[in-house]
Amino acid sequence: MSSKEPRWTQTWLGGVRAAGVDLGYPGERLGLPEEGSGAIAGWGRRIAALVIDWMICTWAITRLLLGIDPATSPWVPAVVFAVQYLVLVAFMGQTFGHRLAGIRVAAMDGGDPRLLPVVVRSVLLILALPPLIFDRDHRGVHDRVSNTMVVRM
Repeated sequence: MSSKEPRWTQTWLGGVRAAGVDLGYPGERLGLPEEGSGAIAGWGRRIAALVIDWMICTWAITRLLLGIDPATSPWVPAVVFAVQYLVLVAFMGQTFGHRLAGIRVAAMDGGDPRLLPVVVRSVLLILALPPLIFDRDHRGVHDRVSNTMVVRM
């Protein structure tokens, strides 16, 4: 075995990148650019958008508009979040948090997502687990099932 070849343990302990396999950048397999408009959104932007949307739903809508304490009715912010997400993504392609983070939800053809995929995506997003299971293109189960992706604007 030459010194340049990876040890057999490096191929499975360190993952494929440690074994010298280049997977490319997120979105390359989808034909998307690496940077700029139309590129797959990074985790920082996605998390920022989620936090902004959750704060809007928890504090602005649930507490101020509806007058419900989220501590006593924890399911109310989740329902408000789902409705807000469904309506805004279905009709605008993005939520307020997405807009502020500079990202949007797109169909795989690059256009706006259709209503039924947005409904499916919203339901899976509320379940919390599907977004945590993702592929190398940063597409969670909710994106893969609804045939969508989150891209930079």
